[in-house]
Amino acid sequence: MTILRSPSKYVQGKNELSNLYFYASAFAKRTVFAIVDPFVIAHYEPQIKSSFAGKELALLLETFRGECSKSEVERLQGIIKETGAEVVVGVGGGKTLDTAKAVAYYAQLPVIICPTIASTDAPCSALSVLYHDNGTFDQYLFLRQNPNVVLVDTQIIVKAPVRMLVAGMGDALATYFEARASIRANAPVVQDGYATNAAFALSERCYEILLEDGFQAAVAVSLGQLTKSVENIIEANTYLSGIGFESCGLAAAHAIHNGLTVLPGTHAMVHGEKVAFGTIAQLVLENAPEEELDEVIAFCKRVSLPTTFAQLGIKSPGADEIMAVAEASCAEGETIHNMPFPVTPADVCAAILVADRLGQ
Repeated sequence: MTILRSPSKYVQGKNELSNLYFYASAFAKRTVFAIVDPFVIAHYEPQIKSSFAGKELALLLETFRGECSKSEVERLQGIIKETGAEVVVGVGGGKTLDTAKAVAYYAQLPVIICPTIASTDAPCSALSVLYHDNGTFDQYLFLRQNPNVVLVDTQIIVKAPVRMLVAGMGDALATYFEARASIRANAPVVQDGYATNAAFALSERCYEILLEDGFQAAVAVSLGQLTKSVENIIEANTYLSGIGFESCGLAAAHAIHNGLTVLPGTHAMVHGEKVAFGTIAQLVLENAPEEELDEVIAFCKRVSLPTTFAQLGIKSPGADEIMAVAEASCAEGETIHNMPFPVTPADVCAAILVADRLGQ
């Protein structure tokens, strides 16, 4: 079977967070439970509350405590049981949103996701990444459905550091190339089923928008300006990339990202920055046409995504470090095995070395 996963409703625009009541009232008659980043509480609490002013629907704001862990999910579930909340809202960054999705999943409630940065394609997905309380990885929690509403306030996102938007471009950059590889391999998508033509078309359009609008959007956000190019890139980073990865599949780029995390020097890098380098390495693995490699590397350089080991925080890596990255990239169950040919650690070693040199 083929399948396309998507949030039930995706809404994007300036000051849309002020319309939260309108979207929440479709699911609740009495109480809305919002899990909110401390930063968001400090800067946007009046905007969120104003949407509910004078309305019969009660809004409960609860500050997220920083880790998307089972204990935090259980704490928030307890509040829902006490208050009888009918819909969960998540407002903030990735871990806040993943926590809101997990809480809604266990409570069997609808969920509204409101990202405040556009640094990954996670807001639209039916997935939460759970960590232990000490910050180490715990498990992937696959959810029954995607969010009921994804509400993107572009006026808030444009105020975030430009590095976050650019990192989102790095994550989105992989979408088309991983989708293409997975489809060539006839690999199943993230949970089950196979890619639709519609999802692949969205993946391809995602890449086109990055090339068309990425540089101009980065300049605009560096100046704090919300332009059409910024709106286009936010949509590409959040929605097009989200549908593309979940409904077409992942391949080498994200596996190489995971491999890179074994080197402490990369820990200061944002997810999408490592994925961008993984995309270049995937194209080397595929022996992609020189014109395509040149286009991707030129894009990364233009928007300041890393193309070398040094830019990833890896200084003069030894052969054993490169092999450690390669072996982790090829671990059992990694998405690199969705490539349309067998990949070994030796292949990955060669690809990342060549990617680094090309990036120089």
